[in-house]
Amino acid sequence: MTERSVVHATFAIDRIYEAKPARVFKAFSDPDIRDRWFVRPHNWPVAEYSYDFRVGGQEKGRFSPNGTMIVLNETTYWDIVPDARIIFAYAMYIDGKRISVSVATVEFKPAPNGTRLIYTEQGAFLDGYDIPAQREEGCRDLYERLAEELARMPADA
Repeated sequence: MTERSVVHATFAIDRIYEAKPARVFKAFSDPDIRDRWFVRPHNWPVAEYSYDFRVGGQEKGRFSPNGTMIVLNETTYWDIVPDARIIFAYAMYIDGKRISVSVATVEFKPAPNGTRLIYTEQGAFLDGYDIPAQREEGCRDLYERLAEELARMPADA
């Protein structure tokens, strides 16, 4: 058995996107758009995925990057202010072991020529299965994929 431990960490990602706040928010709220940048960009087999984007709604994804390891994400949305803010809490598991529990806030602020997105995560990383630096790196990659998706979206989207 792994020795029980917890590492607390907070990190923030601050990015500018060349799209208005409503368009960036839509990339989160529209299930088809979100699927392209959040769920499918690495072509992992999707074993299960559901997305209920509303206050109290839940998101659940079960994936396998290599066909053997199972990654599970369980999310609950606690606050949604269209074009301004999303707050959610989520737990991550690998092969049935809870590796972290986090609260995250996504803020959408008008900026010259676009949107300043500020993502702040406060996490409890459990029993040595995950570390804050890996999570931050993964989130930075995720928000790079969002930039790529915004560049592909029609201007009127």
